[in-house]
Amino acid sequence: MNSMYKVLIGLLSIVFLVGCSTTTQESIENYPDEQISLVVPFDTGGASDMVSRAVAMEMENELGVPVVIINKTGGSGAIGVYDVMASSPDGYRIGYVPVELSMYESLEIADVPPEEFEYLSRIMTIPPAITVPADAPYDTLEEFLDYAEEHPGEIQIGNSGTGSIWHIAAAALAQETGTSFNYVPFEGAAPAVSSLLGGHIDAVSVSPSEVRAGIDGEDLKVLAVMGEERDPLIPDVPTLQEEGIDLTLGAWGGFVAPKDTPQEIVDALDHAIEQSMESDTFKRLAETNGLTPAYLSNEDFKDFVLGEYDFYNEFIPTIQME
Repeated sequence: MNSMYKVLIGLLSIVFLVGCSTTTQESIENYPDEQISLVVPFDTGGASDMVSRAVAMEMENELGVPVVIINKTGGSGAIGVYDVMASSPDGYRIGYVPVELSMYESLEIADVPPEEFEYLSRIMTIPPAITVPADAPYDTLEEFLDYAEEHPGEIQIGNSGTGSIWHIAAAALAQETGTSFNYVPFEGAAPAVSSLLGGHIDAVSVSPSEVRAGIDGEDLKVLAVMGEERDPLIPDVPTLQEEGIDLTLGAWGGFVAPKDTPQEIVDALDHAIEQSMESDTFKRLAETNGLTPAYLSNEDFKDFVLGEYDFYNEFIPTIQME
């Protein structure tokens, strides 16, 4: 699978690297004067898609031009992220990037170095939520792990793609507790949750927002979250730390532009994104979907991502991925 994604990305490079334009001073001064495309590397309906749409809508008000979402899935987000990396550095094609950006090389999914971007803004952090059907034969994380230990590899746990943070989270939980799961990848969290609701898999490790409807409908239950604190969306659900498991992992999301995008354009986009986070639309989305606003400006965001890159390069080789 990894080889397939590398071939796809290699082919994409031939397409996207042809004809990169030079940004003139005049175009910088007039920026923006046309539609901006915002690439989301996951399917519609997930947290990445929802928050990107909310931000795009508010950016339109700030910048005065349309900001159009393009969902470009594949390779745990690598296909869409690569699309942005290989685009012209003129500010008219930007992208949402997830924590997976810091993992692609260590997972050998794709050659997408984090330093090959201009960073705009980080906007949020999200904890993984270990979620099962409401009628599952376990009501606590301890019972779930006991079952997994007694039935090694039997529990099918869905995620948003091989190498995604939700996959890494479940694999890290298995390693930390001496259990094993059967990992089932999907192209995004939304289809993984749909499969869980349909009874085709046994659990998912995705964000609280992505299982909210199932929780509200009493079709799903969350056993634990893997963040540093309880999630405000499901405040009655304990963290792994509270369950005696010394493990904390989480997703994050933000926006980038192609490398060599002029600083004036980066600053304009960063400002528009920061302003969008002050909007009632974004605040309501965060509150109702359990997203933790966590703004970082472009330089701070870059430093953060490079630190995550170093961490996962050390951590991922120590865990069992299959």
